[in-house]
Amino acid sequence: MDAELREHVAFHLTGRRAAGGLDAIEALDLRPALLARYRDLTTLRYDYPLVLVRAERADESVQPLSAIVDRLLTTIAQGDDAERTTKQVLKLEREIRVLAAAGAKGTLVSLWGTAAVRLGAKEDASLSASLDRARAALPVDGELVDCDAGSAPRVVTHLFRARQAEKAHRFRTTVDRLTQKLSDMLRADFVRSDAGRSPESLKAAMGSLHDDAFDFGALSTMLKSSSTGAGMPETRRRRIEWLLATLRGHPFYAPPGAEASDAVPQRYTFARCADALAAYRERLPGVTEFAKALAVAELETAGAYREARHDLFFEAFGEGGLDPADLALFPDYLVVINARAIDAGENTTLTQILSAGVPIKVLVVSDDVLDEVALGESHIGFGRLSRPVATMAMGLNEVFVAQASASHLYRYRAKIARGLEFQGAALFRIFSGANGNCGSLPPYLVAAAAMESRAFPAWTYDPSAGADWATRFDLSDNPRLDREWSVATFTYEDAEHQTVREELAFTLVDFAACDRRYARHFARVPNGQWTPRMLAVGRFLDAEVKKDPDAVPCVAMVDAQNRLQKVIVDDKLIREARRCQAMWHSLQELGGVHSSHAERILARERKSRAEEGTAPPAGKETAPAAAGPAAQPAPAGALESAGAAPEPTPDDPYIETARCTSCNECTNVNNKMFAYNENKQAYIADPDAGTFKDLVEAAEGCQVAIIHPGKPRNSAEPGLDELMRRAEAFR
Repeated sequence: MDAELREHVAFHLTGRRAAGGLDAIEALDLRPALLARYRDLTTLRYDYPLVLVRAERADESVQPLSAIVDRLLTTIAQGDDAERTTKQVLKLEREIRVLAAAGAKGTLVSLWGTAAVRLGAKEDASLSASLDRARAALPVDGELVDCDAGSAPRVVTHLFRARQAEKAHRFRTTVDRLTQKLSDMLRADFVRSDAGRSPESLKAAMGSLHDDAFDFGALSTMLKSSSTGAGMPETRRRRIEWLLATLRGHPFYAPPGAEASDAVPQRYTFARCADALAAYRERLPGVTEFAKALAVAELETAGAYREARHDLFFEAFGEGGLDPADLALFPDYLVVINARAIDAGENTTLTQILSAGVPIKVLVVSDDVLDEVALGESHIGFGRLSRPVATMAMGLNEVFVAQASASHLYRYRAKIARGLEFQGAALFRIFSGANGNCGSLPPYLVAAAAMESRAFPAWTYDPSAGADWATRFDLSDNPRLDREWSVATFTYEDAEHQTVREELAFTLVDFAACDRRYARHFARVPNGQWTPRMLAVGRFLDAEVKKDPDAVPCVAMVDAQNRLQKVIVDDKLIREARRCQAMWHSLQELGGVHSSHAERILARERKSRAEEGTAPPAGKETAPAAAGPAAQPAPAGALESAGAAPEPTPDDPYIETARCTSCNECTNVNNKMFAYNENKQAYIADPDAGTFKDLVEAAEGCQVAIIHPGKPRNSAEPGLDELMRRAEAFR
């Protein structure tokens, strides 16, 4: 073993750098190579910033700025000046993105005006005319939200308020219907009574217009003499009067229209679980009494209330707790809390809320998933601060749980809305990416990197979705679901100016390399000391490499000038990556991917067949994957070499290849499904080499909107309803 290799191995095993050899990386401003393309997010059209709008459907109440602008351009960018208008509006969109990234707050309309001024619209008549016309045609307005520490609280709170407005409307519809019927019943009984048939009552009912036409005294005598039925029993009249007083005097919702006002106190949002639970307990007697009144009113208006049967039942109403259906009309509670604020007392209260199924929705925002346990240098313990909260909640079986990074917040909006609709407790755990430990990387990239690296995978557990894990647990939003790590192509130019393409896995170690707190676990290797024994971490973590004592794990990184650097990693981080790997394997099993039980059964089947001398049944050679069977990809360029491609149908995915700008967005999603022709323009090489989700995400990421996902080819793919709604914009 030469001296350089010995030094590399020594650092990997001990984390200590020899003098004059390997370089520290603290001051080098490095980032993982796969993030090299994302120096300036304001130049890209992606999910952020988001606009929080008023809409009937939850999935329409959170919209990306880029999607709003695209819809706007389809309306106004027509005729001879369509190209000029498009360029000017897209320029304004980028300026709004710059403002949001710099921390500007406000509505889309207000920031639109600020951006127009910054672009010099006052001095440019053509620009001013285009932007004014576009501004007048804006389909929506609302608060603009960039990806930062406050994005998850603002988005979830917005969805929560929209949900409460829906519940308020249903509540008033129910209460108004019952109130009207009960009032009509009392009014009808009064009309039949002696007091209702008195001359004064009859005159008041007819009005002064008929004073000279009727003898109300004679009419009263005639009506009283013809009465044949008894009036309403006194006990029933008192019961209906109590029902009306209870229904009309409810304190649960503000008057119609008041929910839309920011001046209305947010009585149902809290910053601590203890405060929310105390408010819930304080309100519970009133809720119980009102739920009882609703049940009695339904029976009364249907003519089905029987005192002998129902009086005794309703005397004990609510003593055993209210059914979730009884609570469905009442407001829920929302707690927004940072993971660092969950002390022992809050953790106990949170556990109590979740265990009891109290209809309180809790958003836990984690700013840091690389937090260390306080056990000294030998223990890193990433992500231990709030991870147990989510796994504990899922283990309770009756709590809706959703976990995602803030970068995925827009695509998770429907699932968050479903959690807010859930009749019981719900827990949302969101990683903001805004921890201030990742140098120049914006929170969006940090949050996305956490999800890509499996440090913070996205998943949901919905008890209302079905009776088994296959329907309740959803892991489908994670990239490369069936692999241990997310993999992407890294392209660079070597010392001989040749283009090199390399498949790189984005692992937990790559994510930790973004965080300057862990720089001591890395060492830069000068270019002249690179050796074949330096293996990318993804390869190093493969089982067959573990036996090579001289292999050293490394991460490909780039400096501020985008020059390739190779950085080796110590064993402490590798051990943490293996723990992350094991955690991901467990989630895969829960999600039905690479099930050890299925693989064990298949192994027994293969062994049994081999002993019998017969081949295994067709289709049982490998364990089933969640995304369905994979087809062999078509050879690159096969469609072009065969001549003109057939005319696409609305059901088939296709790309308008001639308009492709070679941005790599689609090939980064799935380089088997999407490929480039000889003109470096994208086409769909094999629509079966990925999922419908890959097609939709590629379409959403395409900067010129030329990808058309068609219809799903695998009807069993998870989340198709949401994916098909998203795909509608690209038909």
